[in-house]
Amino acid sequence: MTRFTTLDAIVLVLYLVGTTSLGLYVGRKQKDAKDYFVADGAIPWWAVMFSIVASETSALTFISIPGLSYGGAPGAGNLGFLQVVAGYIIGRFVVAGVLLPRYFAGNLVTAYALLETRFGLTTRRFTSIVFMITRALADSVRVFATAIPVALIIAPSITNKSLVMPLSVLILGLLTVLYTYKGGMKAVVWTELVQAGIYISGAIAAIVILGHLVPGGWSTIWSQAGAAGKTKALDFTFTLSNPHTVWAGLIGGAFLAMASHGTDQLIVQRLMSSRSLKDAQRAIIGSGFVVFVQFALFLTIGLGLWVFYGGKIFPATDQIFPSFILEHMPPGLVGLIVAAIVAATMSTHSGAINSLAGATTHDIYLPITKRSASDPQTLKMGRLFALGWGIVLTLGALLFPQDTKTPVVVVALGIASFTSGGLLGGFFLGIYWRRAIQRDAIIGMSIAIATMAFIVFAKPIAAAYPSLASTLAPFATIAWPWYVLIGTSLTLIVGILSSLSHPMPARQPVVS
Repeated sequence: MTRFTTLDAIVLVLYLVGTTSLGLYVGRKQKDAKDYFVADGAIPWWAVMFSIVASETSALTFISIPGLSYGGAPGAGNLGFLQVVAGYIIGRFVVAGVLLPRYFAGNLVTAYALLETRFGLTTRRFTSIVFMITRALADSVRVFATAIPVALIIAPSITNKSLVMPLSVLILGLLTVLYTYKGGMKAVVWTELVQAGIYISGAIAAIVILGHLVPGGWSTIWSQAGAAGKTKALDFTFTLSNPHTVWAGLIGGAFLAMASHGTDQLIVQRLMSSRSLKDAQRAIIGSGFVVFVQFALFLTIGLGLWVFYGGKIFPATDQIFPSFILEHMPPGLVGLIVAAIVAATMSTHSGAINSLAGATTHDIYLPITKRSASDPQTLKMGRLFALGWGIVLTLGALLFPQDTKTPVVVVALGIASFTSGGLLGGFFLGIYWRRAIQRDAIIGMSIAIATMAFIVFAKPIAAAYPSLASTLAPFATIAWPWYVLIGTSLTLIVGILSSLSHPMPARQPVVS
């Protein structure tokens, strides 16, 4: 039976009030739009590092990752996701060595300004709009994920059950919008630092509680999980259909990290708030190792839950950890861990709002209005864009289907992956192929994104139209870690071929 005591409610409310107040305090003074969006390049590297970790964690890690090792069917679930996380570390080294020096050399606020330098304003606008659409969809899913445990808490007190999820989404969305709108990047980074500490503490508390609840503690858990093959972390089978193999992890995960941390404004904006290039490189590489340890922690929780529940099958794997928290943890700790889940997504949600507003301001608004970043009107519009995007993300979460059986983390990663490859390919085309012009870049990225959209949606199309199942099978079975690599390759191939149809540009800008 779900138990949420007065003490838990106090802990949760104190967290929500405290985080919102902290965000409003640290971001109370903004000089201009650059200060609002990249904190005027004054954030220490260790704070940026934990901000990156908190940003890519969200409720998806807290809720969905334990479900991946738990498994949704008998014999399913292990530690194989760590192979993808290892690939994330490799991708970060590439971003630190290839893309970050170019961003800092240009003193940029958005990643897509680099493409304007190389190809032109149209390319910058195109890539920025693609980012906005993708980020809005992916982060709407993240907000929905956080609302799951909040909905379990408030459900007993609400007669009309259809209102439970919408109310949960609105509570979280509105609080995050408040401090992000006022505080900008400073509020985002420093609140994320606190939030990272809270959700890591919550995960450690879950590990300790599971050790006490399972007879024999963690030695029993590891023994039973190992006997069932759930501690397996490496799979050298080469197949495009399994996302948890060494090849999909190291290669696909590396390309996914290159795209998400090198071309996604959500992360690039944090890196650009570092004090120097060297600090940004420390932050991004260090975050990879911290994330690996973090994912190992959450996957381990999944093993403990599998032993505790005896392999019980849940309607959805995203419900396993929230159910355990609300049903089996002591008063006070329930409030702490629910606060941890809320913290995880509020951090990602706030970062998404700020990055979307930054891209809108610098890639769309300023080029159209010809204003400067130091113009007071630019700061005012940046805040309005932040407010608007906060509302859009909250509405998107309200529209997300509540009966999905797919782990939310897989949904979000799939959304992010099918456009990321096209964007990463556009950056690589500009850096390594001097013959390419703006037309080649846009054609290459457009074809890659369209093709990846077909691949991503091949499975639901095949399910809706069984007569097409055999035709679509080769595409529908491609696992999500390969999406970015395929998209990047398509962009490069199409862009290079397109460039061969025109003479070599006499004076082509080079991103160096």
